[in-house]
Amino acid sequence: MKKHLEPSTLAFIKELRQNNQRDWFEKNRDRYEAARKDFILFLETLVEGASAFEPALAGQKPKDLMFRIYRDVRFSNDKRPYKEHICAYMAEGGRKTINPGFYLHISPDNQSFLAGGVWMPPAPELKAIRQEIDYNLEELQGLLNNAEFKRYFDGLGGEKLKTTPKGYDADNPAIEFLRHKSWNASCMFSDELVTSDRFYDEVLAAMQAVKPINDFFMRPMQDLKAEEV
Repeated sequence: MKKHLEPSTLAFIKELRQNNQRDWFEKNRDRYEAARKDFILFLETLVEGASAFEPALAGQKPKDLMFRIYRDVRFSNDKRPYKEHICAYMAEGGRKTINPGFYLHISPDNQSFLAGGVWMPPAPELKAIRQEIDYNLEELQGLLNNAEFKRYFDGLGGEKLKTTPKGYDADNPAIEFLRHKSWNASCMFSDELVTSDRFYDEVLAAMQAVKPINDFFMRPMQDLKAEEV
């Protein structure tokens, strides 16, 4: 069982930040491959453990969850060729899904984190989630006030509208949640934790703590799919 990441993985990412160029990367490709393998081995352990409370992860392969290190610079003014972190998205459907899930982001200088929730859902799913929040505000508030959730997460973040979403009044009790376009909860991890055997247990516990939030957002998305059948 791989319960932590190696210090060399963080060291590689840190140096990549300072040398984000193709020539440097090619000269250090062996270090990248070692870091990638290190992350994959950790993901294998994590997915196996998380499958006990998130059956959708059972049997999923890290290669279907892990994002490529290469940036898409075609439409960006930022032409750095490589991402300066290693990351994966664990959810039903793998990394390309719109479903709620668990995003694990590894970055040195104490910038690693786990996030749960749903990120920028398409318009039909966005509408369905807002309706779910409007109808079940007390349930959502109860989940956010749960002691295990609060142990790891500080409420919900995510990009918001500056105005009131169509179909809702500004005095709606749920208006702050309804303005969201994404609903994310994040838990930060120190470099010391990432490279210690406690990392696996802490990530797993954080995933379990945020799962009820994922389930809350998944429910209206599943209902929407059922209506389309």
